[in-house]
Amino acid sequence: MDALLHQVFSGLATGGIYASVALALVMIYNATNHINFAQGEMAMFATYVAWSLIEGGLPYWAAFSVTVGLAFLGGVVLERVVIRPVENAPGLSAVIVSIGILVIFNSLAGWWFSYTTRSFPSPFPDSRPFGSSLLSYHELGSMGVTLAMLVAIYSFFRFTSLGLAMRAAAQNPVSSRLVGIRVGWMLALGWGLAAAIGAVAGMMVAPIVFLDPNMMGGILVYAFAAALLGGINNPWGAVVGGFIIGVLENLAGAYVVGTELKLTVALVAIIGTLVVKPDGLLGKTVVSRV
Repeated sequence: MDALLHQVFSGLATGGIYASVALALVMIYNATNHINFAQGEMAMFATYVAWSLIEGGLPYWAAFSVTVGLAFLGGVVLERVVIRPVENAPGLSAVIVSIGILVIFNSLAGWWFSYTTRSFPSPFPDSRPFGSSLLSYHELGSMGVTLAMLVAIYSFFRFTSLGLAMRAAAQNPVSSRLVGIRVGWMLALGWGLAAAIGAVAGMMVAPIVFLDPNMMGGILVYAFAAALLGGINNPWGAVVGGFIIGVLENLAGAYVVGTELKLTVALVAIIGTLVVKPDGLLGKTVVSRV
């Protein structure tokens, strides 16, 4: 029973990371109707920036804050410079651009930081809380950081005028322009926020999977599965999907397919969701007249 509970709680910890990346994917999808395939590589590059700052002598939480801010600015600049020119291009063009960004960030990370696997420090103690065998301090701390971030995002979109303007710009850009909302800048801020969320996820997962330019490849697949399972057009559905995928991954890896084939859980979830319930568990069905 203790082993089962350990897998469940550990799955919730990693599921929170998947939920963060899935939320970033859903935010950009709701704003542009496109999937950002470079979300994982952007998070990876931001994690390398944090590692460089820590290696340079900056305290962990100071490096954490600086990295989140730089990731936000980078996301805004990326949207204005790279994404904006293809805003009205065919959907395939946006897909190719995001894949190009993925390759560029991966190559830059390998060039500047090398492809050597590095350890990334955790701000939490190495021991387990109260002698428990169910969760480590890092797993518990990463869950706390993730939940705090999700609450902050909810409060931002629910209670601030800027958050409400960003929601309006994503849901109905034409009407938003009529009431004076600068839709272009709202979309840029959405990209910046998604990049910042990805940076937090990267810094939380790096102590577990270690730091290298390909560290977010598998995590992005899990995040896609979470976003589809919860509902690609529902941010909170993506969060729920992240926790579900995290638990399923751990249980299947421990008792069904083994750790080497855990990625098949995400692939099965993606295919199963698209076949059985394409809108996801909490997604909205969109009907359009053609």
